[in-house]
Amino acid sequence: MINQFTYREVASEEIAREHSYAKLRQPGIADANTLSVIIIAFNEENCIGRCIDSVKKIADEIIVLDSYSTDATVEIARSRGAIVHQEKFRGYVEQKNRALQLSSHNLVLSLDADEMLDHQLVSSILAAKKKFSAKEAYKMNRCANYCGRFIRHGLWYPDQKIRLFDKRLGRWGGTNPHDKVEFAQKIPIKHLKGNILHYSYKSIEEHIQQNNHFSTISARALFEKGKRSGRSKMILNPLWAFINGYILRAGFMDGFYGFVIAINASHYTFMKYVKLYRMQRQGGQRNAGHKA
Repeated sequence: MINQFTYREVASEEIAREHSYAKLRQPGIADANTLSVIIIAFNEENCIGRCIDSVKKIADEIIVLDSYSTDATVEIARSRGAIVHQEKFRGYVEQKNRALQLSSHNLVLSLDADEMLDHQLVSSILAAKKKFSAKEAYKMNRCANYCGRFIRHGLWYPDQKIRLFDKRLGRWGGTNPHDKVEFAQKIPIKHLKGNILHYSYKSIEEHIQQNNHFSTISARALFEKGKRSGRSKMILNPLWAFINGYILRAGFMDGFYGFVIAINASHYTFMKYVKLYRMQRQGGQRNAGHKA
């Protein structure tokens, strides 16, 4: 579940093209002290208000990109002062890059609707805004709330994320559903004190259902990138996920739920490679049929 951030060479013209819409909305160079908070959402009526409220002290603009929620997400977001856009969901990476385009300011903070900032992180961002440079970005810890309890060990903490950056230099990349910020060149990454609080799963059943959903997305993304699976990956990778999360990263310190998270991380890894293996076999069978 760790979402590591890495650098990848991204063509400058590619980033410029992705952000052309935002530049049209705001000619010239934005004030370095102005911040757009961008949030992607779908059916998050129980979380969106808490998320927006947590950023009001730091945000000069709050953009919510909604994927046609069928609950009260849009109404709640607008009542909290957010600018709401609705578009079809294209994928996590694609949706977050579209939200970048919709923002007016170059300095952006990206959040999911089931996240919020704690008070210490709000103070850290306020201080960073006063001296922000376009040549640097900021990472922060993310602390997950699982079945009503915050998790402080294992693969889930500190789940460091780059979320505050200048959109002219970076964009969202990675493999769905595990997105990450990528930059055109290597820039300094500073750490901010405080936590993004992530209200992840209310129940073990919800976690299992989401693992099934995410493993399908991940397997398909890997297959489209030409990645392949085999029995060794189906056996060794899940085993490593459990050992790393539960023992080496001290997931056992979170008691029963630490054990449940480690087992689910292992199961998610297993399902991802099983589904990838099935896709490549099905693809091979189709190709053989065409040749025949």
